[in-house]
Amino acid sequence: MAYRLSDDEVDLPGFFDDLVRCETRLYNALNDRLRERHGIVTSQFEFLRFLRDHPGARVADLAAEFAIGVGATSKSADRLEKQGWITRQPNPSDRRSSLLALTDDGSRLLAAAEKTFTEGLAALIADTLDDASGAAAVRAMSKLRSALERNRVGTPTG
Repeated sequence: MAYRLSDDEVDLPGFFDDLVRCETRLYNALNDRLRERHGIVTSQFEFLRFLRDHPGARVADLAAEFAIGVGATSKSADRLEKQGWITRQPNPSDRRSSLLALTDDGSRLLAAAEKTFTEGLAALIADTLDDASGAAAVRAMSKLRSALERNRVGTPTG
């Protein structure tokens, strides 16, 4: 389960397994809470949060942020728009794309869901990560993510 350090070598396959399984279990648990309390799933929550924090974002911006294809991102945006949580507005600098914006309903939903998300995440990790180990984990993940994104590792083609 946990990766091992021996002679200063990290069991990278073990680390990978732990990283992916933790992410999957946390994502699924938060997904269940968000669906039960707000009728949305984690990916929708993340899209809404991104749009709140990045006014004037395009589908391509969402795709780049979440490392998913533009087609899948566009379909997800279509679903959010159909629910009345986002709108598409003409992009004055590029007629081929639209700017995405939260609606008032989307903003209200996000505010309520964010409380559920934050409390749920805290409850899921509180018994495992104290302040020191939590801070170390945050720094390590941030450093790894920055390196992967800087080098465009895992970016979908198309």
